[in-house]
Amino acid sequence: QVQLVESGGGLVQAGGSLRLSCAASGRTFSSYHIGWFRQAPGKERKFVAALSWNSGSVYYTYYEDSVKGRFTISRDNAKNTVYLQMNSLKPEDTAVYYCAAVPRGRNPQAMANYDYWGQGTQVTVSS
Repeated sequence: QVQLVESGGGLVQAGGSLRLSCAASGRTFSSYHIGWFRQAPGKERKFVAALSWNSGSVYYTYYEDSVKGRFTISRDNAKNTVYLQMNSLKPEDTAVYYCAAVPRGRNPQAMANYDYWGQGTQVTVSS
């Protein structure tokens, strides 16, 4: 089991920034890739970003096109935490943001591959 807890959501004006955190506990954190997804009201949940790594220190990042250049995913191994830094926020970024864990070896961009999910954190961007 992997437990994931998101934090850092809130209300921000367009053009502002937020940093979301995903704290992981349970099974070995390094055995999983971590992704961020979001779900806007009345819409399906969609991929935002993911961070994967191999057995060494090399890691890879993936981003949905609309957030490239604005969002940055990173991790702090010592804290078992993955972050999503969101800059230049737009009203269309308003959604509930979820972090999730997928076992290494699976495609981290495919939502169906994820086994564990956090409870979500609300991000609201006002115009």
